[in-house]
Amino acid sequence: MSTIPPQSAQSVDILVLGGGGREHALCWRLRQSPRCGRLVCAPGNAGIAEVAQITALAITDPAAVAAYAVENSIGLVVVGPEDSLVAGVADALRAAGIAVVGPSGAAAELEASKGFTKDLCAQYGIPTARYRRFAGAADAHHYVAVHPLPVVVKADGLSSGKGVTVAESNEEGLAALAEIHGPVVVEQCLEGPEASLFILTDGQTVRILPTAQDHKRLHDGDEGPNTGGMGAVSPSPRLTPELQQQALDRIVYPTLAAMRERGTPFQGFLYAGLMLTADGPMLIEYNVRLGDPETQVLMMRLESDLVDLLWAAATGTLASVEPRFSPDAAVTVVMAARGYPWQPVTGTVIDGIDAAESLGVKVFHAGTRRNDAGQLVAAAGRVLNITALGHDISEARALAYAAIRKISWDGGQYRRDIGKAG
Repeated sequence: MSTIPPQSAQSVDILVLGGGGREHALCWRLRQSPRCGRLVCAPGNAGIAEVAQITALAITDPAAVAAYAVENSIGLVVVGPEDSLVAGVADALRAAGIAVVGPSGAAAELEASKGFTKDLCAQYGIPTARYRRFAGAADAHHYVAVHPLPVVVKADGLSSGKGVTVAESNEEGLAALAEIHGPVVVEQCLEGPEASLFILTDGQTVRILPTAQDHKRLHDGDEGPNTGGMGAVSPSPRLTPELQQQALDRIVYPTLAAMRERGTPFQGFLYAGLMLTADGPMLIEYNVRLGDPETQVLMMRLESDLVDLLWAAATGTLASVEPRFSPDAAVTVVMAARGYPWQPVTGTVIDGIDAAESLGVKVFHAGTRRNDAGQLVAAAGRVLNITALGHDISEARALAYAAIRKISWDGGQYRRDIGKAG
């Protein structure tokens, strides 16, 4: 196995895997580093194409990604999506001697299987909701039919942030169960506000990133179906320093220690979705990569060099780097296509991005492409992330929504209460 060279002041060619708003935010910030050499993104989108070279690559094929990195002298790979990590892309890159930010396939089980994570929590005393695992929907039918309400029904595997139903009736729970094909986790419903906690680790050293809070429901007032995320704010207005320390001490650090003990140490970004209950923070779920759209607000607040930070995480030298973030607040509002999250309408034309950005915001592209006429069009469910900085959340949200009013897009929808107090 090749060894990764130590950090130096020289530039490094970077490959980013993914094509959403998270990856646009990462590429945008990476490009600002004097150490960023050639920047390539696969598969990318129309916004990413403005700051990086776009290439076609099977990003869930470990052999293909490793071969591309070797053949193109890539020095650092940043893996955005969870499916690439679960497939073992980071393992193949490490075996080829390529520095990579992201956990092994075995460590990625923290996101790949909700049942795995619940069992880990039970074994190591990590606070989370009471639960039962089932091999399939049929096995869980009676349990869901009589479970005290509300009841949480989860698909055990990857579901792009949308495989969770908080059922207010047993009938709703059974309907959610009928949509799941494969193992199921049924949980007690925790009460309290949600918050997101992010860390970056090289396997030993841990760096704590700013707190954030996303908004999962489609409609204002946290109504409607769960989505991949309709907006985010940072810092989280509810995750106080005291609660954050409790979450680290009781949840995150014991998890990292457990993974080391199991022989599958975790390296990369780890996201802890938390419920701030009356009994303290409890784990809802882990993601083994940066969240989307939380990455967008985190990258807006980042002041230090992202290449230095990620290189250190990938090469076991994170103890030498301490990231700096702006004390300002950030808000991102997701503009999604009509019909999202069920059947989004794509191909609709978008205009006014430059006018929006003239106000000082950044519009990250989550699902865009150029049509044959060169027009910017919607290409996915979540399409744009309008992201603003302000002295506080109120100022940042006002700027974000002012920018949205500059965008002309008949095919879009968005929430009007992201970051609203209360």
